[in-house]
Amino acid sequence: MNRTPAVLPEHDRPVATMAGHWLLAKLGKRVLRPGGRELTERMLDAAQIAGSDVVELAPGLGHTASAIVRRQPGSYRGVDSDPAAVAQVNRKLGLDGAVLQADAADTGLEGGSADVVFGEAMLTMQADRSKRDMMAEALRILRPGGRYVIHELGLTPDGLPEDTKKDIQRALAQSIKVNARPLTNMEWRGLLEDVGFEVHEATHFAPMRLLQPSRIIADEGLGGAARFAGNVLRMPAERKRVLAMRRTFARHRDALIAVGIVAVKPGSSTHAAE
Repeated sequence: MNRTPAVLPEHDRPVATMAGHWLLAKLGKRVLRPGGRELTERMLDAAQIAGSDVVELAPGLGHTASAIVRRQPGSYRGVDSDPAAVAQVNRKLGLDGAVLQADAADTGLEGGSADVVFGEAMLTMQADRSKRDMMAEALRILRPGGRYVIHELGLTPDGLPEDTKKDIQRALAQSIKVNARPLTNMEWRGLLEDVGFEVHEATHFAPMRLLQPSRIIADEGLGGAARFAGNVLRMPAERKRVLAMRRTFARHRDALIAVGIVAVKPGSSTHAAE
């Protein structure tokens, strides 16, 4: 059974400045997606993995990568800019070289070589320009009819005032030490369509309850949740950060959600599942 790796991205950064998701990973949190394991599974179902050539962007610790491989894709490739993440996922999958070190906006992969591009909790961390660049790269490497499946942090409702959005962005930056820029459902879909995708399916939603006990148990299991809680209790600096993140999420719980979207590259698909 795979446990939290000995060497994680940002392992050598001070606790006070470590990105929130890597801090949680250090404490034993394996599922780091805003909608939890349940929304990931729903998006994997929507992606039609079996027999497809799949590219995963920013696979992180590799838990979703393992779920993809279990669904028997035609092929799996991952792209991550962090060498520690690349080494971790290749080791976890036992597929040497399956994950490449490259930028999600410039993967180096051949154009039109994938049926599915899958990404979670990655675009949220980017400014709008970078979001567009990464979406455009996903469009480039997909075949016509290919599916770009994302699972990201969102805001609700669609008409949320701009000053409220900025307040939430500031609060997230202060607590998770990443300039997270979540978007409303309409904004996510609008960016995808601006880049050239078509979005026909309804958005999948889930509450953003990453640090709520019920979600931690659902995502990690009782044993994993107990290990995480034990690590939080015995590490005071890390505990301070976790509690600050939890307060931020709780304060903005009415506006923060998880969103999952399937976008399609225009054109006819020759994939057997279609």
